Amino acid sequence: MSNGSESTRDDLHAAWDDLIRSLEEARDAIDRRELMPAPPTDRNLAEGYRYLMGYVHSAVERAFHSDPDRPHFRNALSIVNRATIDNADAIYFFAPIDGAKSYVLRGRTGDARHWRGEAAAPVGPKAPHYVIFEASWGVLAGDSGDLSELRPGMKTQTGRLDSSSIEVESDGSFEILLAPERPAGHTGNFVSTLATVRRPHPTDPDVPPERYATYVSGRQLFYDWEREEPIHFDMVQVGAEGSHPPAYGPAQAAAELRRCGELVKNQMKFWNAFWTIPMGSYGHVPGSIPGIAFERNEFNTVNAASGATGGGMSTNLYAGTIASLAPDEALIVENHVPATPQYVGFQLGNPWGESIDYANHLGSLNGHQLEADDDGVIRVVVAHEDPGVPNWLDTTGHLEVFVAPRWAYSETPPKDQWPTIAARKVKLNRVREHLPAATRTVSPEERRAAVALRQRHVKKRFRAF
Repeated sequence: MSNGSESTRDDLHAAWDDLIRSLEEARDAIDRRELMPAPPTDRNLAEGYRYLMGYVHSAVERAFHSDPDRPHFRNALSIVNRATIDNADAIYFFAPIDGAKSYVLRGRTGDARHWRGEAAAPVGPKAPHYVIFEASWGVLAGDSGDLSELRPGMKTQTGRLDSSSIEVESDGSFEILLAPERPAGHTGNFVSTLATVRRPHPTDPDVPPERYATYVSGRQLFYDWEREEPIHFDMVQVGAEGSHPPAYGPAQAAAELRRCGELVKNQMKFWNAFWTIPMGSYGHVPGSIPGIAFERNEFNTVNAASGATGGGMSTNLYAGTIASLAPDEALIVENHVPATPQYVGFQLGNPWGESIDYANHLGSLNGHQLEADDDGVIRVVVAHEDPGVPNWLDTTGHLEVFVAPRWAYSETPPKDQWPTIAARKVKLNRVREHLPAATRTVSPEERRAAVALRQRHVKKRFRAF
């Protein structure tokens, strides 16, 4: 065994220095105006550093522990890395893959009859309300650090499968084949890892039309936070079982150090620019998307997930607004849903796009937790203080919050069956005047019990052992 050479020490030291420089550039995105950060209030500045460290946490895993030959699922977002107005009902998962090869994904879940529209057993663990797997070519949203990644053709979905179609055995087990093409005679669960596109790549003409997936990602969405249990997946590359990677060396270490810093820097810069330019969060500017850019206290146009909207779950319809409320004001949201979706949820996010702490506050509500009124309309109240009515979303004191409803459909309905949503600002002490007379009163004790249930569920959802 030889001692390390001076050149190796110098190379690794230089890579470390590059990492630190990238992290310093990422830190600048918290408060340098030209990098388009959230408004510099005391709370936003404090939360900006937490937001940054969430990306550091994620980047360490992604840069140093990604192996497409021996893939391991990780949280793309979680309670320690909240961003992009993340869905409080979700486990976001992803794993790198080589789409030219084949993989087998296995899992086991609780009672999944509701995936087929049947009633679940009255007691016992249940599968997550909705699950989706998506194979894609390109970078994860934000990795480039440049809004040009939103251009059509920069990313390609090669295949997807959701819980409405997943075949599950009687013991709750299931198996999914991910491969460039379905083998002859194969009839089980399948996700394609190859898509052939017609148009050339928008920036690199040397990219071939065959797009092999670079990662598989997805969501586990929870409705009943008391009974639905997360699924633990295992995935192997066919033929690579029992193999091991080459010995770790200086070149790999240097590359991973640099990638770690670049991921953090690029994510911070991208999402600042995303909220500021296409989404017009601080006023419409050149590049804001008409009808999609956020307004204050008024929802944008309901739209499907796409590259132009920063990605998102491909079966979702989205809408959004920024609730801008004085301490004595509330926003009443009315949602009509003509075609019943697999999932509906409302989430609040702070000005960085972090979800409001959904374990310890009522910063989100889903279709299981929401109470529809007798006319079928879902009415949600966004306010700083508890108005004592159902469907309260707690801003936790933020004077401006993102309000993000989502509706998931395995098959997108005709546009005349899409949800409609509207909002109006009222005085907090007059909220009940704008709700049906039959609206019940929710006690402080009931609120506390709801938060206690949320705390138990989130600890279970993200347990490490």
